[in-house]
Amino acid sequence: MCRNAFNNKINADTNNYVRNINNALRKNRRILEETLVGEKTTLPKQKLVDKGFNFKYYTNQTVTKNNTRYFFCYEYGYLPLENELVLVVKRHQDN
Repeated sequence: MCRNAFNNKINADTNNYVRNINNALRKNRRILEETLVGEKTTLPKQKLVDKGFNFKYYTNQTVTKNNTRYFFCYEYGYLPLENELVLVVKRHQDN
C-alpha cells in the first residue's frame, strides 16, 4: 500500500499532464466531428474557437504533393485557409 502511494505521488504530475493533453485532443476531435457535414466542410475559424477548439493540440500533420499542410486530431483534420476560414475533413482508412 505504501509503495503504491509513493509511486502514485511520483507519477501524479506526469499523469496529470498527459491526461490534460489527451482531454484537449479528444475535445478537438469531437468538435471537428460535430462540425463536419459530408466529406468536407468550410467554416470560419472563429466557429471552432467558440466551441472551445484549441489549435495548439493535434495528433499529426500531413503535407500533400501540393505542399498543403493538414493538421489532424486522430482521423479528423483541418486545413487553414485564407480569410480566417478552415476546411474540415475526415481521413478515410485504407484497409
